Amino acid sequence: MSTRPVLLMIVPPGWGRFWQEPLAAGNVQAYVHGQDLYAPGDIEYALGFRPKPGFLKTLPNLKAVFSLGAGIDGFLTDPDYPRHVPLVRFVDDTLSTEMAQFVVMHVLIQHRSERMYAGAQREAKWRQAMLPRATENTRIGMLGIGEIGAMAAERLRDLGFPVSGWSRTRKTIPGIKSFAGAGERDAFLEQSDFLVCLLPLTPQTHHILNAQLFAGLPKGAYVINVARGGHLVEPDLIAALDSGHLSGATLDVFETEPLPETSPIWKHPKIVATPHVAAITSPAVAAKSVVDGIAALQRGEPLKNVVDLDRGY
Repeated sequence: MSTRPVLLMIVPPGWGRFWQEPLAAGNVQAYVHGQDLYAPGDIEYALGFRPKPGFLKTLPNLKAVFSLGAGIDGFLTDPDYPRHVPLVRFVDDTLSTEMAQFVVMHVLIQHRSERMYAGAQREAKWRQAMLPRATENTRIGMLGIGEIGAMAAERLRDLGFPVSGWSRTRKTIPGIKSFAGAGERDAFLEQSDFLVCLLPLTPQTHHILNAQLFAGLPKGAYVINVARGGHLVEPDLIAALDSGHLSGATLDVFETEPLPETSPIWKHPKIVATPHVAAITSPAVAAKSVVDGIAALQRGEPLKNVVDLDRGY
């Protein structure tokens, strides 16, 4: 076995070249699954996003698994994930900032009627309109108030929006109203003119964005999902939009990715669809995170950002 740490990248074809060089610079021997020849018993670490269920258990000497992104549902859905092996979530301030930027941008696009003005420009029409409601009366609800949710909430708070957050447990963030637990979810929903989903995807949050939840939002509410496609029941969203109960939605994630050409989401007049680009993981930054994690293990130190497999985050 090599004296260098040996890592297997489980990534789409063509991605490996972006990671091998920065990993090699960190003295890590990196193989690409499906591209390079390797002995399963030599693999000590794995790096990926959504490995095929059952694959990781075929690597008998795994010491840790690193996720390429903040979401780790691609690992948690594997019933054969080797639970003695720590799963490390990728945390990066830049990634969090980009996610927060995306949320703020789409709140403002809707709040300031930018799509209407873009349409007017295409028609060469001079149209002026008042804001649909004053900023101080436009309530933002963050469904999930973890690291990224908190950052987005703070940015919107600083722009003058009243912001609240819902989470499993109570959070304390200056200027952000906290709702916690199932017993307070209805109260949270009924005061959310914008609902932004940034929850982790777990069995408890799968398909949480459904007809029942939409019915609990104020008429005319706008939905933004930048978490996971598995949170959303897509036909329920379309029905709520078509009925007029919801005014629109921005979706960056989908149950099936890439989004099929036949999906009605593409052409729905009230939906903005983007191809999972709210934030893009930098190979150099993520590689350094992996190299630092491996070095910590080799020194006998605990890993940072290890996922609680029972809670799912």
